[in-house]
Amino acid sequence: MTVLATIFAFVIALGLLITFHELGHYLAARWCGVKVLRFSLGFGQPLFKKRLGNDQTEWVVAAIPLGGYVKMLDEHEGQVPAGERHRAFNHQPVSRRFAIVAAGPVANFLLAILLYWLLFILGVSGVKPILGEIEPATPAAVAGFRSGDTITGIGDQAITTWQEARLLLLDNAVDKNADVRITVTGESGISRQLRFDLSSLGAEDIEKDFLGKLGLSAYQPIIAPVIDQVMAGGAAEHAGLETGDRIVAINGKGITTWEEVVTVIRSSPGRILLIEAIRDGQELDLSLQPEAVSEGSTEIGKAGITPKIEHALLEGLLVKTSYPPAMALAKAVTKTWEMSYFTLRMLGKMVTGDVSLKNISGPITIANYAGQSAQMGLAAYLGFLALISISLGVLNLLPIPVLDGGHLMYYLIEMVRGAPLPERIMYIGHQIGVVLLVTLMIFAIHNDLLRLVSE
Repeated sequence: MTVLATIFAFVIALGLLITFHELGHYLAARWCGVKVLRFSLGFGQPLFKKRLGNDQTEWVVAAIPLGGYVKMLDEHEGQVPAGERHRAFNHQPVSRRFAIVAAGPVANFLLAILLYWLLFILGVSGVKPILGEIEPATPAAVAGFRSGDTITGIGDQAITTWQEARLLLLDNAVDKNADVRITVTGESGISRQLRFDLSSLGAEDIEKDFLGKLGLSAYQPIIAPVIDQVMAGGAAEHAGLETGDRIVAINGKGITTWEEVVTVIRSSPGRILLIEAIRDGQELDLSLQPEAVSEGSTEIGKAGITPKIEHALLEGLLVKTSYPPAMALAKAVTKTWEMSYFTLRMLGKMVTGDVSLKNISGPITIANYAGQSAQMGLAAYLGFLALISISLGVLNLLPIPVLDGGHLMYYLIEMVRGAPLPERIMYIGHQIGVVLLVTLMIFAIHNDLLRLVSE
């Protein structure tokens, strides 16, 4: 996907999420009788301004699209005419101020429900949770998993896709659960229950391929070593390989599957490989020198070719589930709650050190995911938007001054005390909150840059 398309997908996502969040504040303020002076998408120099409504609210689109705000009539922000003091935010009862501030994160959760609802109506596609080869002497082997098993349940929850299985296993791995109940169905059609010990995983394992650490992998169908596409300017094109070529041997060793081709090429960065191929019934001898590329701390070979895959083979591994509107809504609410709780728990585990802080992502990674999901189709993009909306809602509810959650914390204290906190204490809290947010943003961007370097 082009950089331009990635930026476009990111801007659309960010604009939608910010708009819903700020609309939550705006609508709650209007319902509570508070005068709204400005509704801004973005910060900095205004690119668009227009006054609308009886209150002549200024609607603004600003140059820096990393956030937004709703400016209300407030004596803390400037002079308020005596005749409009009853419409000032600071003159509202604490219950109304609480509702106005809470409405932003609530709007993000409602958006997530709406997006999941649409997703469940359209249909959720995924790969069937069929197991590939089980690595010996791993927790999966000890638990009794077998190649070809299909995971049908984890705990009390039914499983239909690898995505569902991975999320639930990750959830249990974070808790270091030593007795996870897994239901599998073997190739014979007989179901059995296994007890899976996930207590051996550390924070670094969870950050990486935790399923591989457990000895689990998805089933990979046998794909013939036939080339479908050759990347322009890649090593394969320079070698003379073309679409439709069947690779039969590399360095004199017979090749029968595409996996064998990938294994040899990845393990041979910069080394010349002697390729024997068949093209239109004719045998060819070619020399291929895989390009050396970095993958994390490891150097691997890349040829720039993709395999020809039979669609019938893929369709047999895919499952798509859709629901009628009422059931889709119920599942959307449940999914939003589950993901919100999971996000909050992951944040807590980061604080305690049970999950690595390297999992924190910044705008660069989010933009990359936006582009990838958009490329994958509408369903994937809707799922991405829902997840980011939930993350934004949870983040804003954290009791950090400057965030909505910090203000809500102050209002709860005010309800208990019967009076607001002193201005000086709230000012100090504000300064601490700014420092925390700036530090978090720097750390997130640092993680983003490390990911870019390692790709």
